[in-house]
Amino acid sequence: MNGMRTPTRWLAGLSGILITSVLFLVPFAFVFTMAAKDTNEASQLEFSWPTHFQLWDNLVQVFQARDYMLVIAFINSTILTVASVALLVVFGSMIAFVLDRRASKLNPLINTLVLAGLIIPPAVVPTIWVMQSLGLFKTLPGLILVEVAFGLAFTILTMRAFVASIPREIDEAAIVDGAGPLRLFFRVIFPLLRSVIVTIVVVQSIFVFNDFQNPLYFLPGSSNATVQLTLFNYVSQSQVTYNLLFANILVITIPMLVMYIFFQRQIVAGMTAGAVKG
Repeated sequence: MNGMRTPTRWLAGLSGILITSVLFLVPFAFVFTMAAKDTNEASQLEFSWPTHFQLWDNLVQVFQARDYMLVIAFINSTILTVASVALLVVFGSMIAFVLDRRASKLNPLINTLVLAGLIIPPAVVPTIWVMQSLGLFKTLPGLILVEVAFGLAFTILTMRAFVASIPREIDEAAIVDGAGPLRLFFRVIFPLLRSVIVTIVVVQSIFVFNDFQNPLYFLPGSSNATVQLTLFNYVSQSQVTYNLLFANILVITIPMLVMYIFFQRQIVAGMTAGAVKG
């Protein structure tokens, strides 16, 4: 029986790898070939190798468009991603630690609110009203807070599953040694969250960096553009410059793609560590 199951599992695994590779490589190949075509050939939207390969020229035009708007957008997106993810990691881990370690009558309500934040879609207009009243609308700090608020529910749930797997005896030993709450968390607990922190950093970085909706609503203006909003540079009411559009897509896709490829094992380890240890 085991001898029969092994080839079946091997074939199932191989089929899964092939299907996944096709689903990933075919769209990427289409983007790459379109980005290397000239304007006339790209307008036909055909999946074919370009007659005149001009990827480099298209990339130069993409970076030079609208006074190097893409460079400014990369700076804005980098600041947005780094600041948002850093706040998510710190606040999410602290909240998860408190919810797991301190029993309170408010915990069921807080858990319900966390789940609601994960399920209920955000309301755009009320959020804009709040940001305007605080003077944060059309500002990068305001968008950072929005990204933190929208990503906090997922972070808390992921962190809490891992915190629950850490023995409470570690807390008790640190308290006996004279550690206060902040020292207990940052010197003892926080370093133990390394694997799940890597997961949160990668997943939330990809989400924030590739976010299109929130910058569109809460950070309008060409000077505040993020990388996803630069796609509008090649779309107008009368025509779309497809070769430059796909070249832009190629440029803004590569950083997060490389990040995901390098850290995919850490992502899986962080997502499953809490369940395995529990």
